[in-house]
Amino acid sequence: MEILWVLIALVMLGFVLLPFLRRGRGAIGLVSPDHPDAADPANYGFVREEELDIRMPGPDQDLMDVLDVVQRTQDHRAAQQLLAGTETEGERRWQRVQAFAGAASLELAQRPGGVGQSPGGQWLRVWRAEAPKDAGGAAVHAEFLVQQAWRTASPGTDEFRIIMEEARAACGDAALLAPGDPIPYIVELSVARGLGYSQKDFEQLWLKILDRAPNHMGAHLAALHYWCEKWHGSRELAYSFAEAAAARAPQGSLLAAMPLFAVFEHLPEVTLVSGFWQTEVVTKAVHGALHAVHSARPDDPMLAHVRHLLVYFLVRGERWSEAMSQLVHIDGHVGALPWTLSADPAAEFAVYRALAVAGYEANGGSPANLPH
Repeated sequence: MEILWVLIALVMLGFVLLPFLRRGRGAIGLVSPDHPDAADPANYGFVREEELDIRMPGPDQDLMDVLDVVQRTQDHRAAQQLLAGTETEGERRWQRVQAFAGAASLELAQRPGGVGQSPGGQWLRVWRAEAPKDAGGAAVHAEFLVQQAWRTASPGTDEFRIIMEEARAACGDAALLAPGDPIPYIVELSVARGLGYSQKDFEQLWLKILDRAPNHMGAHLAALHYWCEKWHGSRELAYSFAEAAAARAPQGSLLAAMPLFAVFEHLPEVTLVSGFWQTEVVTKAVHGALHAVHSARPDDPMLAHVRHLLVYFLVRGERWSEAMSQLVHIDGHVGALPWTLSADPAAEFAVYRALAVAGYEANGGSPANLPH
């Protein structure tokens, strides 16, 4: 019986990899990295796998510098100052709140504390104690609790519910400190998903965000999870939410890429249908995301998120040149979907990057004519 399961697994793996391995003209062959015919990503100036930064989707040097200072000194004041100087309604503030909360949560996981040892993330507790009226610290604390719930407990358990209830209260405290700030309500979107808010209650929460930041891409991505089939909605509800956001997106907004994220959230576990990646629903979503990328501001903090997901779809769809066009903008950072769903985001990204390079060269591409 065990042999039978192994054979079934091999057949299924073959269905997944075969489109990449044999394609007639311009075929891609998998060879060892030291083979003379191997495509080398380094020829394109791409970063080595072991040097890929898994913390962020794209560069934010100010954030990286401050994180380094805070974690080295365990002094929160640099983080407090950075958030105080970051635009309240913008995407970058939301990313920075997530990054600080994630850093504190990871520190605590690595150093839970004990006899004679302080727990990790102590700087966040000091921040809240020394500056209880600081809106930035309150938002980071609320997000920290949310990340702790997902990291340390399973949805549906008493432990998970207790932490999420604490997070909900923290969101309320943060909202009182900054009534016009959408961040506390964006944090609560994850609480709503974890605690299973009714659709009516979720929509009331969503209206508070729309009143403050109607075009906030990060908020839309967080809300999309709630409407997905695996949580409290359905494929139809998620697609409807994403398509409505794209339809009302102002010129230059990355909200036009929302349908691609909805498609990604509802991908089948194994794709056995030939040409799935060229189907109308996938092609339409990819084209919408490409249009959004081409129209967006080059400094839009959410641009890297869309480019990363595009690489995944473009490689699966064997659109090698277009995939390479995205890679030249995002290479070096892999802290985004879909890579972060892997136990080794850098390795997952490197596989797709290698496939893009191989496919590009198999069809006549070279570093000299790489599109930008």
